[in-house]
Amino acid sequence: MLINADKPHLWKKDIAKSVDFFNRWFMDFAPAAYRKTRVQTTERVKTALKQTDDLLGLGPQMLIDSPKVLSILRMSTAPPIARDRLIGLAQVKPSVVHRLERGKLPARMDGVELNESLERICDIIIRLLDRDIFPWLSDGRTPTRHVRTRASTIVADRLCGAVSDPIIRNAQEQRQLELIERFLTERGYRKQTDAAGTPLKEIEPGTFSFRLNVEAGAKKKVNIPVDVVIQPKRLRANRIPVLIEAKSAGDFTNTNKRRKEEATKIHQLRRTYGPDVQLILFLCGYFDSGYLGYEAAEGLDWVWEHRVQDLLKLGL
Repeated sequence: MLINADKPHLWKKDIAKSVDFFNRWFMDFAPAAYRKTRVQTTERVKTALKQTDDLLGLGPQMLIDSPKVLSILRMSTAPPIARDRLIGLAQVKPSVVHRLERGKLPARMDGVELNESLERICDIIIRLLDRDIFPWLSDGRTPTRHVRTRASTIVADRLCGAVSDPIIRNAQEQRQLELIERFLTERGYRKQTDAAGTPLKEIEPGTFSFRLNVEAGAKKKVNIPVDVVIQPKRLRANRIPVLIEAKSAGDFTNTNKRRKEEATKIHQLRRTYGPDVQLILFLCGYFDSGYLGYEAAEGLDWVWEHRVQDLLKLGL
């Protein structure tokens, strides 16, 4: 039995309610999530300033010792530099910048080439450093704690601004999972934290897990990450648990760009576990009729967060 996918006459009203629900959450909680991340990021920038001797010690060895600091250095210039812009200006291989920002050094590069690449990166950063933020670079004085904190906060704002959407999306997803957890525990379900590696059909009845990798594929096995896996108290005939993807969106554009992701997942799962496997979308925010129609045509169903009790229709 379908929950919402076969009821297009309800979609328009649910879309409006979902948008209102997301907007209320955003106004009440998103600024706090952003501020918390900004405080953490400010501390990261302060640490980077110490590692670089307040930006006076920029050089290849500094990047070798602390490669992740590069993402902070890119936001310390005027104007801030995107990764691809830095790659072009420094004329280095893209893998150099990408690996440094992941905290690693290039794997297949000899020492001479690596040193030359890091020299060019440092030269660009030094030339473009924002001296309005870091006034001590011009007057040669050691910055006071207040001046250093102010500079760190400005760079942290730039970093958070570049990743503001993921910050909000992660906070919203965490809130969705907490709501599902409360809903299930109130009905006697038990959270499992050690279900990794358990075959899907052998998951204990009356339990649920978050962010579980589900194995799929016949010849070539792949792990499909699933946000919520719930094994009903009364097992289904095929013993396949309920699989749920938590989805939130703050605008209509990005949802339509990403709508193929869930369709790919359900096709992989059904090729492995049969046509009866369900992947339910748990939706909050901006999901329009185009998105819903596409997912319904691909065999997906959904539960709206503003009507969480619809989860009971899954036999829970």
